[in-house]
Amino acid sequence: MSADRAREVGQRVAAARHSRRMTQQDLARASFVSLAMVKAVERGARMPSDSSLDALADGLGVDPSALRTGHARTAHRVHRALPAISAALAAYEAPEGPPARTLPELRAAVDEAVNWRLGAQYGRISQVIPGLLEDSLRALYGERGAQERRAAALVVSAARTADAVAFKFGAHDLSARLVDLMRWASLRAEEPLLASSVAYVRTETFFVARAHRAGLRALEAAIDASPAPDRGSARAARGSLHMRAAVIAGRAGDPEAADSHLDESLRLADQLREGVYDGTAFGPDSVRVHEVSVAVSLGGDHVGRALSTARDWKPPSGMPAERRSGFSIELARAQLWAGLMDDAFESLKVARHIAPQHTREHPWARETAATLRRLKRADDESLTRYAEWIGAIEQPLRGG
Repeated sequence: MSADRAREVGQRVAAARHSRRMTQQDLARASFVSLAMVKAVERGARMPSDSSLDALADGLGVDPSALRTGHARTAHRVHRALPAISAALAAYEAPEGPPARTLPELRAAVDEAVNWRLGAQYGRISQVIPGLLEDSLRALYGERGAQERRAAALVVSAARTADAVAFKFGAHDLSARLVDLMRWASLRAEEPLLASSVAYVRTETFFVARAHRAGLRALEAAIDASPAPDRGSARAARGSLHMRAAVIAGRAGDPEAADSHLDESLRLADQLREGVYDGTAFGPDSVRVHEVSVAVSLGGDHVGRALSTARDWKPPSGMPAERRSGFSIELARAQLWAGLMDDAFESLKVARHIAPQHTREHPWARETAATLRRLKRADDESLTRYAEWIGAIEQPLRGG
């Protein structure tokens, strides 16, 4: 890569940082790269790798392509990783060789990938998840007793992280296979709370198939089978299932069931602090986010409920980025239905700032952006640029 190209990238990073009134230390903290790396990139002394560029872009709240001309979109890297994920999955009953990492090393690597999932850093995940999935399966077959059960739990976490990129980027058949792997591994782990988390994730398959009533029945069965909510993690597991059931009940057009599950999730959430439990964010704030999800799921007649929930509240900054951006995307949909087009566009911009990769791959965000641009007759240049970025319209051809 030429020194001129490195200088151009550095200038774009610095310009984006200055526009957000961030110091170099701020950017280092937000992107989880070293301060020395930030300084070297900005002065053109170092060309960041794809993963480092993704990290800097996430920290700045911009798309990586805005920092380097010709940079491959995250989607391209994710799709390149999907065959390797599929290959690891195909060999789940007969993985080849011992794991490359010890169980503690593997636990640390999987935990890091889970944090990337919660932060909607799909580009980073795609670079490591095939290897993590393979190593987790190798560990499972190489351990016995308690260590085997711990390895099985790692398989569940790794498969769930792989599923995040598969599902978000449209590989729904692969996603369903990963869910099956999670269900199989959770039995090997002999941990009922893991079975609850898998039931939570499995709801994706019902969303894709639009089998909402069947999904609701499956979730209600999982709630009945979940451990008694007599401790924090068990309360979070059952509350998360109720929260998920409320949304799919909304999609099924059953407001009574949606409200019942939402009320029960709030009752359990009020006994906990907001946090991440077994890979799922849960607590009073998460339930409030889902109040908007339920209202949007129920349709335009419930738009006032969504707007009322969001009027004087927004997700706290400590909540995982994927969930916060999802809140803004669903709020934008409600605002569009209410005719609040400027507010809807602001919500889409907030979603992009929080989690650009999640926002760009979210079909509702793309649909809302396209509708806004059509209704506003494309007279808003910033909206047109946003629509181009998210893929709601084709990029114009440029001469040169």
